[in-house]
This record gives sequence, structure tokens and C-alpha cells, in this order.
Amino acid sequence: MNKEQVTVIGAGPGGLAAAMMLSARGFAVTVYEKQNYIGGRTSSFTKEGFTFDLGPTFFSMPHILEEVFEASGRRLQDYVNLHELEPMYSLSFNDTTVRVSRNSDEMKAEIARHFPGNEDHYDRFIKDTRKKMNILMPVLQTEHNKLTDYFAFRSLRAVPELELGKSLYDVLSSYFDDERLKLSFTFQSKYLGMSPWECPGAFSILSYMEHEWGIFHPEGGLNQLTKAMARVVEEHGGHIRLGTGVKKLKINDKRQVEGLILDTDEEVSSDHVVMNADFAKGMEMLIDDSLRRAHSNKKLEKKKYSCSTFMIYAGLDCQVDLDHHTILFSDDYKQNVEEITHAKVISDDPSIYVQNPVSTDKTLAPDGKAGLYILAPVPNNFSEIDWETSKEPFREQIWKLIEEKTGITDIQDHLIFEEILTPLDWENDKYVYKGATFNMAHNLGQMMYFRPHNEYQDFEGLWLVGGGTHPGSGLPTIFESGRITANLIANSYKTTKRVSL
Repeated sequence: MNKEQVTVIGAGPGGLAAAMMLSARGFAVTVYEKQNYIGGRTSSFTKEGFTFDLGPTFFSMPHILEEVFEASGRRLQDYVNLHELEPMYSLSFNDTTVRVSRNSDEMKAEIARHFPGNEDHYDRFIKDTRKKMNILMPVLQTEHNKLTDYFAFRSLRAVPELELGKSLYDVLSSYFDDERLKLSFTFQSKYLGMSPWECPGAFSILSYMEHEWGIFHPEGGLNQLTKAMARVVEEHGGHIRLGTGVKKLKINDKRQVEGLILDTDEEVSSDHVVMNADFAKGMEMLIDDSLRRAHSNKKLEKKKYSCSTFMIYAGLDCQVDLDHHTILFSDDYKQNVEEITHAKVISDDPSIYVQNPVSTDKTLAPDGKAGLYILAPVPNNFSEIDWETSKEPFREQIWKLIEEKTGITDIQDHLIFEEILTPLDWENDKYVYKGATFNMAHNLGQMMYFRPHNEYQDFEGLWLVGGGTHPGSGLPTIFESGRITANLIANSYKTTKRVSL
């Protein structure tokens, strides 16, 4: 086929997945990235010999990315060295710490140790949720651009598995009776912008995915995934232009996207534009409000969005006795979630996630030292919290809670440096709409057809990838969004074979 031009806005994981597969199919692909680094939120930075992932640190369902590489004529294992984590993570409550294992026998023994009487229900949860996952997966791997897609067999078959009318908390309550154990299988919903008490019951698949396929750490950090993807794009003749922002889309009177106008005012023509920018921020910045029918500024403001995150990246002059992933739960988790999602205030007792990657990967810090990645979920910027004045008190509060809950009472004495990222920084420096780090929420009114479409409905020639389109946020689903969009573009040419699933 001829070299149809595809331009991708943003070198994040969704855009790179689409770029890999399309360049492998013979499209002329150019990726424009505003920042001077690869990966978007799945990137890294270094300081004084320490390397930190900027955003995602959990990597599950590696087979999805392996399939993306295979569809691009490559093997993931030739680019990245993956280490499976055992335990997957530790969950610290006020009176006990649970080390979560993928090994069924180990997990049941851990449940019996902390929550006696619940261990026999674990197998039932895994069996039931495996069935649910197998039915839902075809829905998550297919575009939903028409309402009639709901009447396809795959969708009708999936309806009972959506567990309409049941929350995620309700579903877990049918298996376990201890509140802490239920939270051990529901906390992931916070990152979808929802409380376990409001999140659709179908999302029990989130914890199942971890228990079924494990959690992995790529040597060098998750940033190595996107760097490897960029290499594949270039190996297939694609181009990646870093430090090259896009000012506007070129849209003609027929509402067809003809290309881009860069920040330099250079104009670029293209047959297809794939937008991998944060969805709402991209709409706001790249297309005049007057042209947007489905997602005007007023309509964007009415959507539901995830929480934001307060980040501390800390270099220590010593190592610490913490697992690779540790979650420190607030004493009243339900109140903490309510404060984030509804009251939109800073919690006095936030839940805190701490990554200690040198426990697995010594390449990420100088010998004998450790870099801690610390994340506290907080309200997004619809809250109008003044982070300029709240930043330092909240930082002090986080360190105090870490010392109390881990028992490492002198940890601040070992600080070499720390970098802090607030919700305002996410919005202003990383171009994340309202600082909603995990994108649009995943309530039933913002899923599948009701999520922005992979083939964007308002303008011909505009395609979406990333957490703001179907199937949603989280690395495995973002990779799927790139695969869906690549298939749609390739399928628009009768002479082009479908990209292999």
C-alpha cells in the first residue's frame, strides 16, 4: 500500500502502541511529544544517581503488551527484562500487614493467618471472577462506536457479568466477611475515580487480574516499557519528535482533520491523527471550543474524573526494610475515600502508597541507597485546594504517617533530596486535566459507547488512544486502546490486513 501518513500526538503508552503496529504495517508514522522525554506519565527522571518512574509502577497482564510487540513483528523479552514480584504487594492496616501473593496456597495461608474462616472463599472468588473476565475480555478488546454494539452477542453475553445494581464492595461482601480483607480486593477502584461502595461490581476483575497474572517490575522501571516501544517505532521507520508540541488540529469546513499546527507554527499534513494527549486537556487545548459538539468545555466540566495524587520522590542515604510495593491504609478508609471523591478536602489520615524498588532492582539507586516513590491519593483540582499553601503541611503529614505506620522512625534523617508533584503540577506541567491523574472515571455512564470513541465521532480522521477512551485507564487497557485504534485505522484500507489480535 501507499505510505499513508499517521501523526500521533503524545509519546505515551497508548500512542506508542498504535504507532508500533501501524509503522509495522507500512504506515508513515510520526509521533510528536511536547515533553523532552518518552512515555508521558509512563516515563522517568533521574537525580544524583537515582531513577524514579514518574507515574505507573504496577505492571500486570504482560501478555497484552507481548501481543502488541508480536503484532509489530517483535518480542517484548528482547527489549525488557521482567521480574515477577513475590509478594505482589503488602497491605498495612492499623493492626496487621498482609503480604499478597499470586500463589494460591500462599494467599490462602495468609488469609487464614489474618482473617481466619475466609480462606476457603478465595478459590471461589478466583473461579467466579475468572469466568467473568473471560466473558468481559472480548468487550474490552473491541471498539464501541455505535449503540448497536450493545446488541452484539459478546455484549449481551456480558450483561449479567456487569452485576448491575451491585457495587464492588457488595460483590466482595459475598465472598469475605472481614472489612480489611474486602478492602484488600477493592482498593484499586480508587484509581478509577470511584469508591468501592459506588464502583460497578464488574470491576472485581481488577484485583483478579493481579492474582491471575501477577505483578511485574521491568528492570530499570516501567519507563523501560515505553522506551522499548519507541525503539520499535523507529526500527519500522517511524519518527519521534521530542520537545515538539502541538498547538492546534487542522480542521477543514467539512469537519475533517487534515493535520496539525505545531507550537512552532509549522503545519503538518496527515491522513490520520491519533490523539494520545490526556483526553479532556487535549480537547481543551487542541480544538476550539466552538467546534466541539460532544465535548465542549461545559460538557467536559460535567464529566466525572478520577482523583489526583500528591507525589514525593525521595532519595535516601540508606536502604529500608519495605517490600517493593506497600500500601498504608488510613484507619477509616471509607471516610478517606469520601473526602477524596465527594467532600474534596485534604484528609487528616490519607492512605499512602510507598514503592521501594531497590528491594528488587539495584540499578535504580547508588549502592547502599534507596529511592522511595510515595503517592497519596487526593482530590482533583475541581476541589480548588490551594496547594501552594497546603503543600508543605501535607508533606509533613505524609512523612509522619509513614514513620508511624512502618516503624521506621528516623527515615527523614536519611533524606538526601526530595521532589514533590502536586495536583497543580500534574495539571500545569504534565497537561493532565484538573490534575485527574487516572483520567475520566469509569462509572456506567462513562464506559464503552459512553466513553469517548476510539474513532472520534465529531471529526473525520481523528482517533483516540489512552485512558480517556475505550476501554479505559490502567496500562493493560491503555495498550488495548492503542491496539483497537490501530486495527480501526488499518481496517479502513481494504488492501490492509487487520493487525493481529
